[in-house]
Amino acid sequence: MKELQPINQNVLLELTEDNSEQTTASGIIIPDSAKEKQEVAKVVAISNIENAEIAPGDEVLYKRFAGTEIDFDGKKYLLLPYSEILSKVVETESI
Repeated sequence: MKELQPINQNVLLELTEDNSEQTTASGIIIPDSAKEKQEVAKVVAISNIENAEIAPGDEVLYKRFAGTEIDFDGKKYLLLPYSEILSKVVETESI
């Protein structure tokens, strides 16, 4: 079995595709090529980073146009530097 293991302070994120059809308020269908790129993804693996604030399984927000998209074993991934991650998505309780 092969797997991707990031090195050099990189993070591997799993990209999920939004296959739902999007339309404007007036009913115009937005093609896939015009849709905004998703900027939230699940962490699959991280390289050996001291005091990393994320772990595999976390959901993170990353910079737009960051990293390199990879197709591996039929799945889409994004490999990007740790510094390109802006925040971790966390669940909080409402007050």
